[in-house]
Amino acid sequence: MAAYLVRRILLIIPTLLGIMLLNFIVIQFAPGGPVEQVLAQLEQAGGATDRFTGGAGDAGAGGGGGDGNYRGRQGIDEAYIARLEQQFGLDKPAHERFWIMISNYARLDFGESFFKSKDVAELIWEKLPVSLTLGFWTFVLSYAISIPLGIRKAVKDGTPFDAWTSGVIIIGYAIPNFLFAILLLIFFAGGSYFQWFPLRGLNSTGWQEMSWGAYILDYLWHIVLPVLSLAVSGFATLTLLTKNSFLDEIKKQYVTTARAKGLTESRVLYGHVFRNAMLIVIAGIPAAVIGIFFGGSLLIETVFSLDGLGLLGYEAVLQRDYPVVFGTLFIFSLIALVSHILTDITYTLIDPRIDFGSRET
Repeated sequence: MAAYLVRRILLIIPTLLGIMLLNFIVIQFAPGGPVEQVLAQLEQAGGATDRFTGGAGDAGAGGGGGDGNYRGRQGIDEAYIARLEQQFGLDKPAHERFWIMISNYARLDFGESFFKSKDVAELIWEKLPVSLTLGFWTFVLSYAISIPLGIRKAVKDGTPFDAWTSGVIIIGYAIPNFLFAILLLIFFAGGSYFQWFPLRGLNSTGWQEMSWGAYILDYLWHIVLPVLSLAVSGFATLTLLTKNSFLDEIKKQYVTTARAKGLTESRVLYGHVFRNAMLIVIAGIPAAVIGIFFGGSLLIETVFSLDGLGLLGYEAVLQRDYPVVFGTLFIFSLIALVSHILTDITYTLIDPRIDFGSRET
């Protein structure tokens, strides 16, 4: 197992490089780079200023892209454009920019945002609590309800309980989470019906003066609707996955043998079936964690006015803020690759019969 883990860890490096290189190449062909964004703003403002020539380095510039004949260049001093390109690190060849970016990332230097005048790491750190809050509670709620419900549905397969819960699950899966969020706001956050929950944010005004108990209650009060909105679709998928996995195991011969030996249904279910059935559920945890924590919160953050990583990444793409785009891509890709290794370790903890180290390379 140790040799297998070493190989997997070493594979992170070329995999991460491949992800970054592929996205870097795509960016080179994307129209409208950061220089063009600045020139478009200047054209709308009616002239050039020195706002964007403050000397931010090229530590995380990364991208390129854009059309050299962009209409925003008309009437703009070429020397000013050259200073912008130098500031953004776009005056160097693409391969040199990529090498500089990767070298800096190896030292955990993600550069400075083009348009926010802050280090990328600082920006991510500022937005992280919001995304972690949504992700953690969504993950806990989804798994705490879905797994017991999925097991119950497998045991009660074909009964009225299974039928009506399946109907609820299908409806939940069919409703987009942002639409469900809007419905929750209308019904429970001061819309046309009840005003039971706050409309936006994670804290009430004056939370700094609250006691710890009041602060925790206020925090939980604010996250109810966003977490429910995020959990609804993942809850449906995980429940059906758990049910089908348990049904497959319940029909196998070893379950019939265990029952024939006189074991109780609870002992059969949780002593024999559970360990095997949960493997496929565990296999989906890395993707679920990445999706819940970092990939599925953009629209929810927008609806509930929450300033998290989803909104940060979306704005960075629109503004062509390449240090933020590539910095967040690098960090999230690294987290995803490490989470897959942790999944393999969890496999062996649940079922010691699994030995990844014995597989041929």
